[in-house]
Amino acid sequence: MSFTSCHKIALSGRPHGLPPSVVYRLRSIGNNSSSRNFASSAARQKERVLIVGSGWGGYGVLKGIDKKRWDVTIVSPNNYFNFTPLLASCAVGTLEFRCAVEPVRRYAPQVAAYQAWCDKIDFGLKTVECMPATPVPFDASAPATPFTLRWDKIVLAAGAYSQTFGVPGVKENAHFLKDVRDARKIRIRVLECFEQAMQPTLSDIDRRNLLNFCIVGGGPTGVEFAAELHDLIHAEMANHYPTLAKLAKITIFDVAPSILGSFDKSLVEFTEKTFSRDGISILTSHHVERVQPGKMFVKERGEVPFGILVWSTGLAPNPLINSITEFKKDEKTKSVLTDEHLNLIRNDATVDPDVWGIGDCAQIEDAILPATAQVANQKAQYLVNKLNKLVKDQPSSKPFQFENQGSLAYIGDWKAIYDNSHKESKILNKESGRVAWLLWRSAYFTMTLSWRNKILVPMYWFLNCDKISPLIRNRISNPPTGIFGRDITRF
Repeated sequence: MSFTSCHKIALSGRPHGLPPSVVYRLRSIGNNSSSRNFASSAARQKERVLIVGSGWGGYGVLKGIDKKRWDVTIVSPNNYFNFTPLLASCAVGTLEFRCAVEPVRRYAPQVAAYQAWCDKIDFGLKTVECMPATPVPFDASAPATPFTLRWDKIVLAAGAYSQTFGVPGVKENAHFLKDVRDARKIRIRVLECFEQAMQPTLSDIDRRNLLNFCIVGGGPTGVEFAAELHDLIHAEMANHYPTLAKLAKITIFDVAPSILGSFDKSLVEFTEKTFSRDGISILTSHHVERVQPGKMFVKERGEVPFGILVWSTGLAPNPLINSITEFKKDEKTKSVLTDEHLNLIRNDATVDPDVWGIGDCAQIEDAILPATAQVANQKAQYLVNKLNKLVKDQPSSKPFQFENQGSLAYIGDWKAIYDNSHKESKILNKESGRVAWLLWRSAYFTMTLSWRNKILVPMYWFLNCDKISPLIRNRISNPPTGIFGRDITRF
């Protein structure tokens, strides 16, 4: 018997053939259902928050936002978050690639996640046009079908691209280091250079050219990659390719007069002396004019052959940010400008209360901060607190304040530099060597987001360690270079 039939029986008189107890129960059901129909009220609809990007800013908001009170959607061409400070280690095998990523769908089904590019935002209609970043099912050659998403609030955390300054041939012939895929390509290419140089048909000149590793950009990313590559060459490669390792050379090119421009001068000098002792060349005030397959042309030196070229010279605006014309932008970086509450500023100087900008694609007006993971992460935490209060009708008037926790950079051979000299009250303002190395490792360990990676990162650090304790070494005949060493298989 259906519920409708029961309802009709309960409202009518006693049907023939049914006992009084059954009729009483049916009438009770009818009365209760009818009371629910009249007393029910529509549930409050959650406001829609759209997060654009899954970097330090976007993923930070995704992790902390109250998903029970907000209807959250995230759109990103990647379905993962990149832990960028560990990419240099992944590129040489010190860490495995899984150690540097966190899945976006870790928070599904509470969050609707789409792997797609955001092409255009209509701030009047509150819609965004998206293009799938995945191949078309069953026919990869067919064009993808765009789709539109609606939002009530939007967080722009689209990040930025690698800056090439319009140098011809860079995009086609250089490697970048902003994504775990970039790290994988670099790792494959470095191993490929050694395997190619091992072929008996090559001359010594060809081998030296193949094993000439060039890095353009003397910032923290370029310096850390050079240090990690040096560790790889002087540990695993020296053991497995002893003749070729002696031919390998690492050179850093930078247009600035000094590397690590944001660090204290004494720390820069310490890094330069360390690199000089390790055989890493630093060529500042050098300008790359163009890049061709296997060689680049430097204004001050002419033709420079290379086996791999890693390009790390700053950030260029994201195409999505370039397409935005309704809001003010920084003249130099072309990133959108926000107020101290991270809301975007319109061209008429008014603020849009439903639009926020964080990460590398946004800057606070009159308070330009460096485009670092530290800044993006702190902005994300601020915005999480703001959104979670806003949904409870508890607006926060407290402006964003950046707390500089210092800068770290690994410089090889278990050494690093730490700079927090802007705060005179700190006990440890700046440090170099092994103490800074311990700070560097402990900082990255505590910053890894999931417990899975908190276990994997130190485990791989231990297993792939390129040195062992002297106490152990003295008790072993023919001791190994490290615990197990980095994996140098190429596939």
